[in-house]
Amino acid sequence: MRNRFDRQLEQLNNELIQMGSMIEHAIEMAVSALVNQDTEKAKKAMAYDVEIDHQERDIESLCMKLLLQQQPVARDLRLISAALKMITDMERIGDHAMNLAEYAETIEAKGLQFSNYARKEFAVMEETCREGMELLKAAAAGDAQSPLAEVAEIEQRIDDITRKFRQNQIDRMREGNCNVESSILYSEMLTDYERIGDHMLNIAQAYDAIEWSGDRGQTAAAIA
Repeated sequence: MRNRFDRQLEQLNNELIQMGSMIEHAIEMAVSALVNQDTEKAKKAMAYDVEIDHQERDIESLCMKLLLQQQPVARDLRLISAALKMITDMERIGDHAMNLAEYAETIEAKGLQFSNYARKEFAVMEETCREGMELLKAAAAGDAQSPLAEVAEIEQRIDDITRKFRQNQIDRMREGNCNVESSILYSEMLTDYERIGDHMLNIAQAYDAIEWSGDRGQTAAAIA
């Protein structure tokens, strides 16, 4: 019975890794759509949000099955509880990626223009988000220890970048290099970017709680 339970925990871990990959691709495509004003990529990123929502429901269902059909001990309950917390934050990251994709469609529909400086800033956003997601995925796959310190550093970097980019945008608007509508849209993008950092930190904190409890080394499933 325990072997079967451990296999199901391993399945849970694999599905979390898959969900992380979906989110990473959604962010990558959404930002690429912004940089290149590519509405087709924007549509693909938005389609990922549907898959992410389905994955969240599948994982939640598996967690409920583990809780109701098995007899989890205390460490199992902590692992499953952490997984449930993580998928909530992961799903919200997917929502913010979808928002970024929708902005790309709005830019195209309204014929808005962003400077080359702003486009370079879009790329910085994608790079830092991808860096954080890769750390979380590596930990989930058992290739790294708790990523909390590194993800916390990235989250702080995202906060600093957000403040800097907001000021850059204000300066560009004052100089007449950006209109009001584009500036408002860019401010919304930065808010989504900052929220992605917050949710990545939440996931890293949940992972760290498992790591420090000693549970991760006691089960076949490395949930992160």
